[in-house]
Amino acid sequence: MMMKKKWICALSGALTGIVNGLFGAGGGLILVPLLIRAAKLEARRALPTSVFIILPMCAVSAARYLARENIGLQPLLPYLAGGLAGGILAGLTFDRFPVTWLRRILGVFILYAGVKMVFQL
Repeated sequence: MMMKKKWICALSGALTGIVNGLFGAGGGLILVPLLIRAAKLEARRALPTSVFIILPMCAVSAARYLARENIGLQPLLPYLAGGLAGGILAGLTFDRFPVTWLRRILGVFILYAGVKMVFQL
């Protein structure tokens, strides 16, 4: 049974990496539910755990895209600064939000992004 769980986790990680690499984000949308169901983590632990898992995937994808697309870092700096500040703020306030509200907020963002992508608004 342990071997089966390890395979499920490895396949989940591979699927997360594919989605994250192809779309630039979104791996957490797959990984969080899998961590809750397959790894039996509570939602409050699954959310930050997914960040730790996705971080190296994002670094690899970013390095690959930066090398291939010849994107300079200068235009990215304001986004990186804002992203770092937002990440710090979220990390400091994460425990203050009920899991239900975190799910709702994430759901709204997912719906918004999905509608924009489907209809290319």
